Amino acid sequence: MPSVPVILPDPPAPPEPLGLIAAGGRLPIIVARGMASHGHPVHALGFRGLFPDELPALCAQFREVGALRIGSWGRMLRRMGVRYAVMVGRVDKSLLNDWRIVLRNSPDLRAVWMYLRTRRDRRSHAILGAIARELERDGVMLIDSTAHIGDQMAQFGVMTARRPSPGQMADIDLGWPLLQEMLRLDIGQAIAVRERDVVAVEALEGTDRMIERAGQLTRANAWSLLKGARAGHDRRSDVPTVGPDTITNLHRAGGRCLAIAAGDVIMVDRHDTLALADRLGVAVIGVSPV
Repeated sequence: MPSVPVILPDPPAPPEPLGLIAAGGRLPIIVARGMASHGHPVHALGFRGLFPDELPALCAQFREVGALRIGSWGRMLRRMGVRYAVMVGRVDKSLLNDWRIVLRNSPDLRAVWMYLRTRRDRRSHAILGAIARELERDGVMLIDSTAHIGDQMAQFGVMTARRPSPGQMADIDLGWPLLQEMLRLDIGQAIAVRERDVVAVEALEGTDRMIERAGQLTRANAWSLLKGARAGHDRRSDVPTVGPDTITNLHRAGGRCLAIAAGDVIMVDRHDTLALADRLGVAVIGVSPV
């Protein structure tokens, strides 16, 4: 059954303070800078052991929190004067998939109840919805995590100096409808295609490991990676991303073309990502999501 799009609240006008719940990677830095550039003071909660070191200096207020101390997040943000927040960053999905890992991370009672309520469906969007409801109980609404980083989103058309070859365009023409169906079924976010043949399909392992597997399955260069967002994707978190590491891994595995859903995929450090793609000879193209 197709997913029903989540209706998100509009981002508040500046100078209203915005909250940032930050896990790992570069994305929390990019979002914090985007919020500040739009005139919002940033009040952040960083997951202990995960948040990037440079994040606190970008924030008006910053607190370190446990990744499974969900009951404290909303209360802390409200004390900071925050009503709207964004949750971004990389976190190991196994954190809520194995009760032994859950217990080792000292969950609070809300996290335990959420773990039990989502035992039948622990896909990313189901967990996100449960977290959003917990925050709403404390008066904090999650908003679109891409609202303040429009300059980091994939654009329609060729974005690099190198254009996809006719063979790569044929792979995209074949693979894009297949990817859309896979996204509709919520199987994964990416596929690898070579010579009009699907080489690999992303599942739980994530895009980087799928790229490695595709490289092992074919020794030929010039295969294409296609990546998009799940139908009705909830933009409050877990928006698909690519970045310099994606380009490096793709090139190392023999891939020479990256096709991504325009407006639906975040390009972390977009300028640097495209510059690296040009240096390595990888074509990057934005494709209409539908």
